[in-house]
Amino acid sequence: MTEFLKRAQRYSDLVAAGVVVLVVIMMVVPLPPALLDFMIAANISAGLAIVIATMYVPRALDFSAFPSLLLLTTLFRLAINVSVTRLILLHGDAGHVVEAFGHFVVGGNVVVGLIIFLILVIIQFVVITNGAGRVAEVGARFTLDAMPGKQMAIDADLNAGQITEEEAKRRRKEIADEADFYGAMDGASKFVKGDAIAAVVITMVNLIGGIIVGVVQQGMPFSEAAQHFSLLTVGDGLAAQIPALLISVATGIIVTRSASDKDLGTDLAGQVLKQRKAPVIAGVVVCLMAFVPGLPTIPFLALGLLLFLGGRALARIAAQREAQRAAEEREAAAKPALTANANDPYEALAIDPLELTIGFGLVPLVDQSAGGSLLQRVSAVRKQLAAQLGTVVPKVRIHDEVGLASHEYAIKVKGTEVARGSIMAGHQLALDPGDAFGKLQGIETTEPAFGLPATWIPEGSRAEAEALGYTVVDAESVIITHLTETIRANVAELLTRQDTKALLDGLKEVNAAVVEEVVPDLLSVGEIQRVLQALLSEGVSIRDLGTIVEAIGDKARLTRDPALLAEYARQALGRTIVAPHLDHDHTLKAIALDPAVEQEVSEAITTTAEGEYLAMAPPRAQALLQALHAQTEEAVSRGRRPVLLCSSRVRRHLRRLCSQAMPQLSVCAYNEITPGINVETIGVVSA
Repeated sequence: MTEFLKRAQRYSDLVAAGVVVLVVIMMVVPLPPALLDFMIAANISAGLAIVIATMYVPRALDFSAFPSLLLLTTLFRLAINVSVTRLILLHGDAGHVVEAFGHFVVGGNVVVGLIIFLILVIIQFVVITNGAGRVAEVGARFTLDAMPGKQMAIDADLNAGQITEEEAKRRRKEIADEADFYGAMDGASKFVKGDAIAAVVITMVNLIGGIIVGVVQQGMPFSEAAQHFSLLTVGDGLAAQIPALLISVATGIIVTRSASDKDLGTDLAGQVLKQRKAPVIAGVVVCLMAFVPGLPTIPFLALGLLLFLGGRALARIAAQREAQRAAEEREAAAKPALTANANDPYEALAIDPLELTIGFGLVPLVDQSAGGSLLQRVSAVRKQLAAQLGTVVPKVRIHDEVGLASHEYAIKVKGTEVARGSIMAGHQLALDPGDAFGKLQGIETTEPAFGLPATWIPEGSRAEAEALGYTVVDAESVIITHLTETIRANVAELLTRQDTKALLDGLKEVNAAVVEEVVPDLLSVGEIQRVLQALLSEGVSIRDLGTIVEAIGDKARLTRDPALLAEYARQALGRTIVAPHLDHDHTLKAIALDPAVEQEVSEAITTTAEGEYLAMAPPRAQALLQALHAQTEEAVSRGRRPVLLCSSRVRRHLRRLCSQAMPQLSVCAYNEITPGINVETIGVVSA
């Protein structure tokens, strides 16, 4: 039997085609009564199997072939009706199954049989089929209306890095399949309606036609012909309506089935029995109905006691489970954090790329039920940085830490703390944007993200501070700003080789030529990763990845040094790099190097096997930094944001020299200035 099922599954396409051919043959070729009995039994068995299958399907989409199956079963049932009609009218015999339904099921009473048949048709057509068709129609309409929003949600999760491209494709296909399924079910429900109407028509034809054939052709008395052919017609109608009713019930179940990970019976038992008070109250009411005059006492009293005692038993079981669950939670909370992973030592080795640890006083900021929105704001930060920098920021793990003070927080990158700050409960941070006047009463502090002087003020003083021109931010904004700037400063370190491969795979979908030309023949994924890290370390967005790969691919035959390739990429991204520093009239305020100073820096560059390095004497390097700092401070005091301009030969070395003392100073090369940009020199660093 197992081998037969395996072969049937292997040739399932041929089996389906054979069923369709069989249906056509049954409508044309007369079938013997014995074979017709087998077909009717198979029809009833298939209806039962389909109903039971729908009860075990967690989601309607898991039975996506149901609309086509509904059509096939309807055609098969109609083909049986045609074959039975042929036998009834030709021979007055339609097999043992039809005869049993006509004599045994309805007791040989034609009137009772016709009434039962009509009741079954009304139940199927008016109740089940109409309801299932309406649910399918509404489901199809709502599914189509919700498709744009679901697609946008998938795109947002993909852009935020919460799902992979494969997961996004799977979800999009699932949405499309769901829309197709409900649309097909909306149309397939019309098959069931048509089948119910056809059953009534066929029954009337068999009834009238049988009497005419019996009286006119076979010479039977009218009463005998009416009795004989009416019983056969009723038996045929009942034998066809029972599987039809089963298929209608299956249709109703499949379209009303909501998404779940359990079967229908488990869901019903769990959700109905979860209401522990319902059976108790219902039991009391049913017991009271037992004492109503005229009603039978024993059935109502027995059922009422059964409901009441069952409800009390369910309440005791639920109370025991809740107590056990609470005890397990307390036991788990008392254990050290690492014991949860004691069976998996590799879990203890895992390092989160980004962590935000908070003191217990800041836990309400994370608790959404308490009004905290820190989780949503962290997710928004990841999306914002992904759009600005062109790389996916890893997920930020937020958890409390015993070693921190109550209102203190720390930011970790790959398990190492890189920043720490604290906020004051019941206070907000006031910052002077430069044009504020007056003195605020509060606790002076330093803003953690940019190191600016600030003041903690009570929440009730916000209106006064804003009236004086101060910028006031809440505690969550302080943490979010600090986290954002910390991620910006370390985003190059967070870009892994796997992330680089994912970015290249995404680029390959829209620009396959450049990726296939460069990777892996000219450059490896690791070399491209180091180029992207060099760009990110200076705050250059890598969103235009196609331009970057094209630029470094053109120069890869000359050098494979990631530092030099990054300089070539900067030249290709010149417009993007310079744009944030331009005035409204496309003027770049720049600090230039004296030619003698630039010559001195160029001569101090030393080439080694590891690459080029700036080997300038410490006193001269310190003097250069002091001169740069003086020019920068003078420009900032005049409300300008300067950029240091130099040749591409010395640009990256000067940037490395300034990175510690003046991390905010942008260093650009002359060949990064695109045509149409005016350069205004506001300072010169001389010897």
